[in-house]
Amino acid sequence: MSGAVVQVRGLRKRFGATLAVADLSLSLGPGEIFGFLGPNGAGKTTAIKMLLGLVRPSAGGGRLLGAPLGDRATRARVGFLPEHFRFQEWLTGRELLRFHGRLLGLGAGALSGRIAALLARVDLTHAADRRLATYSKGMVQRIGLAAALLNEPALVILDEPTSGLDPIGRLLVRDILRELKQRGVTVFLNSHLLGEVEQTCDRVAFLNHGRIVLEHALGADRSGVEVEVRADGIDGEALAALGRIGGVTRTADGLVVRLPDAERVPEVARCLVTRGARLRHLALVHTSLEALFMQVMGDEARPG
Repeated sequence: MSGAVVQVRGLRKRFGATLAVADLSLSLGPGEIFGFLGPNGAGKTTAIKMLLGLVRPSAGGGRLLGAPLGDRATRARVGFLPEHFRFQEWLTGRELLRFHGRLLGLGAGALSGRIAALLARVDLTHAADRRLATYSKGMVQRIGLAAALLNEPALVILDEPTSGLDPIGRLLVRDILRELKQRGVTVFLNSHLLGEVEQTCDRVAFLNHGRIVLEHALGADRSGVEVEVRADGIDGEALAALGRIGGVTRTADGLVVRLPDAERVPEVARCLVTRGARLRHLALVHTSLEALFMQVMGDEARPG
């Protein structure tokens, strides 16, 4: 599929005196895993509901899979796992998937094979005929993910999909998301687990007070790299030479050199060594997504 999978412009939602989403504009392409980040109350869940047509925007609009927001036929091509969900606990895992499959209009023959494959993929074949009331929180989360994938969606929207999972369960979900990406499925992921987002997503957007304050490509920082340097004997000539390579900032125990790209890191080492400095440490500085989150949210950030 070509073109944007999600394309929205100027989405706004007001509930009485409360402005939940002020101005949301997004574009997601096929096969992209997109992280939607922000503190509690930033407007993330309301934004997701507008994308799905569950909440009508107060202003703005857009298209989902080529159709206007809220189109019912298009919604059948979307998989959705909300953050807060309750399944019928008297059903077994297999019965739940059959029930959801019938709601989607899937035929009995195709549905049976699809259920078996998904139960195996989320590691619940052994518990398929147990009632959901006996499932752990992580097992319920995984059967919910299976239900979201029943219709072989072109777009999957997941709201905190790994919040109830142990490390093994998170690894399983991470692998499933990568498989979806390989098949060209777009994944819209809302999560507070920034380590998971960092390992999974291609791009993230930070939402605060209902507005996107930053979009950031993961693993492809186009603004350059920083190199941390500790060395003895750095004189004025060496500092001047480093300044011709990149921007130099003094730190408590050394220097940080800002370079346009990682290809120029060896130049820093050569510059120092040829001028008699004794290099003790040189390393690329990696800014974690958690650190970037705190930088973007600023001094107003508070626990949710």
